[in-house]
Amino acid sequence: MDNPASRKGVALVIGAGDSTGSAIAARFAREGYIACLTRRSADKLEPAVERIRAAGGQAFGYGSDARKEEDVIALIDQIEKERGPIEVMVFNIGANVPSSILEETARKYMKIWEMAAFSAFLNAREVARKMVARGRGTILFTGATAGIRGSANFAASISV
Repeated sequence: MDNPASRKGVALVIGAGDSTGSAIAARFAREGYIACLTRRSADKLEPAVERIRAAGGQAFGYGSDARKEEDVIALIDQIEKERGPIEVMVFNIGANVPSSILEETARKYMKIWEMAAFSAFLNAREVARKMVARGRGTILFTGATAGIRGSANFAASISV
């Protein structure tokens, strides 16, 4: 029997949290993609993976630290080998950590920058390498209002 998910390829959602990321993965699965969801703790992905499967979609969860280059490279290679070509990558890591600029520390600021900006670069670069070699693919970045408009007590978030 022909499997429509196999025809569409993989939709990789980096930062598949309980809300937006999981909803994005579910939508791609409904459209016939194999949804690959990631976040630092793979066990936190199980409810979303099970919901997608219960609705008839294909989904797999992966624990990965999107800020670590070697983890990102290994993740992309593993998914391409085990699940198929990544046709769509959605970067959805939230880096909205409240703190007044008067209380913000350089260490916390750098962690937020790693989550929001550096990890976006790493993941997009690695997926783009595969997509460019195939001559196709889509990379999407999600955001929230904080990404375009500052707010009190989000000093680091408005600068990335």
